[in-house]
Amino acid sequence: MPLSVEVSIAAVAPKGAAIGIGVLTSKNGLDLPATVAASASTLAARGFEGKLGQIAVIPGKSSTQILVGMGPSASLTAEAFRGIGAALARASFGETALASAVIDQAPTRLDRTAVAAAFSEGVLLASYQFNAYKTKPAPRALAHVVITGRGGRIASNGVTRGSLVAEAVALNRDLVNEPPRSLTPKILAERSLEIAAAGDIECTVWDEHDLERERCGGMLGVSIGSDEPPRLIKFVYTPKGVRPGRTKIPTITLVGKGITFDSGGLSLKPSDGMITMKCDMSGAGLVVGVMSVISRLAPTCRVIGYCCSSENMPGPLATKLGDILTARNGKTVEIHNTDAEGRLVLMDGLSLAAEEKPDAIIDIATLTGAAIVALGLDTTAVMSNNADLRDQIVSASRRTSEDVWELPLPAKYRKQLDSMIADMKNIGNGGQAGSTVAGLFLQEFVDGRPWAHLDIAGPAFGSADEGITTRGGSGVMVRTLIDVITNFTVPK
Repeated sequence: MPLSVEVSIAAVAPKGAAIGIGVLTSKNGLDLPATVAASASTLAARGFEGKLGQIAVIPGKSSTQILVGMGPSASLTAEAFRGIGAALARASFGETALASAVIDQAPTRLDRTAVAAAFSEGVLLASYQFNAYKTKPAPRALAHVVITGRGGRIASNGVTRGSLVAEAVALNRDLVNEPPRSLTPKILAERSLEIAAAGDIECTVWDEHDLERERCGGMLGVSIGSDEPPRLIKFVYTPKGVRPGRTKIPTITLVGKGITFDSGGLSLKPSDGMITMKCDMSGAGLVVGVMSVISRLAPTCRVIGYCCSSENMPGPLATKLGDILTARNGKTVEIHNTDAEGRLVLMDGLSLAAEEKPDAIIDIATLTGAAIVALGLDTTAVMSNNADLRDQIVSASRRTSEDVWELPLPAKYRKQLDSMIADMKNIGNGGQAGSTVAGLFLQEFVDGRPWAHLDIAGPAFGSADEGITTRGGSGVMVRTLIDVITNFTVPK
C-alpha cells in the first residue's frame, strides 16, 4: 500500500495546518520559543517536561500547536529526529496537515541532510497503515507534513532519502502483513518481477523445475509438503555506466529467508506459535524492499538479492524426520526437525551467492526462537565470520537506531551438527546455543566469503503501535542494510 502521508518543504506553513514546535530544555527548565501559546508553568502543570518525544497539544482558533520535547541540545543526535518526527505525526493524526520548522532547532554540529532524512522517516513510518482488508479503517486525516524554515536544498536531499527509505520499509511491512494465501511464493515472485521492472533492475525467477535442475535440494525439500511450489528470486542492481564483467566494482549480496507460511511441517507448531507465521518471509521481504528503491538511491556498489521462498506444510509428501536433503553445494543434511526449515532454503541461496564470489554476503532470516530467548523482541542477533563486515553492520545500526547484538560462532559447537549418516544435521543437540548453532550451519555454505547472518526472529513482527513501529510487520533492518549498502567498503 502506498504511504498515506507526504513530506515536503515549503517556505511557509499551509493555511490551517497544525504547527509542530520543538521544545529544548536546559538547567533552567523549558526553553520555550516565543510563538508557544502557553507558559512554562501551565505546561509544567500538565506534566510536560520537554523530554525527548514528549507531546503537549495546545488548541487554537486558527491552528493547533503541537509541542514536542527535544531534551537538552547537547544530547541531540540526528537519529533523535526520527523519534521526534514519529511523535509529531502520531499527535497529528486528527489534523489534515502539519507544518514544522523543528529541524532548524538541530545543533549546527549535526548534518542537516541526516536530520531531515531521519525526521522524514519518523513521520512516514509512524503514519503507516495496512488497511487492505478492513471494511472500516481507523480514521486518520493527516495527509501532508510540511518542513518549513531554512535549509533549502540540503533539507530537500534529506527528505528525498528519508522518503525512499520509508518506502522500502513500508513495502516490507505490506508483504509481511499480507495473509499467507495472498502471498504465496508464486505471488511474491510475480510482485518481485513487477517491482524490478519499475525500478529498472534485473530480476529472474526459478520455478520448481529450475530448482531441481540446479540442484537446490533444500528449497525443494521444504516445499514438497505444500501444494504451493517454491520460487527462487534473484535481483541484480548494477550502477549506471558499469559494464558487467569488465568494470571491477564492489559487490554485496543479500539472501533472504522467504517462508510465506511456516506450519512447522511434520514437526508441527502449536496453534499459538503458528498464528504469526506469515511473517516468516520477513527476510525475503527485506530484500524486496531494499531492491525496490536501490536504483533511486544509486549506491556505487553492485547489489545482488536472493529471495528463497517456499511454504512449509505437513502434506502427504512432506519431508520426514530422518530424510536427507542435498544442498546446491553438494553437502548432505539429515533432517531432525522439519521446523528448522529456514536454514534449509538459505543453504541453497547462500551456495548460489558464494558461487559468484561477492565481496560480502549478508543473510536475513526469522530463524530461531533462541534469538528471542537471548535478546528479546527488539534486538537483531548478528553473527559473522568477518570482523570488518560485522563492524559495518553495527555502525550502520547505530546510525539508524536499530538494536543489534553480536553472538559468537565458536567452532567447538560445530560438532552439535554432526550426523551419523550425512555431512550434517539441520539442528543441534538439546536446544543449547540454538542461534549460534544455526549460524554455524549457515556458515557451511558461504565458501569462506565475508559473511554475516542477521537473525530477526524477535523484532520482525511488532506487537504495538509505538514510535516508528506499527503492529504487524516492522520492516526491521531495512534501514540498516540500506545504510550498509550506501556506505559499503570491501571487508578486509
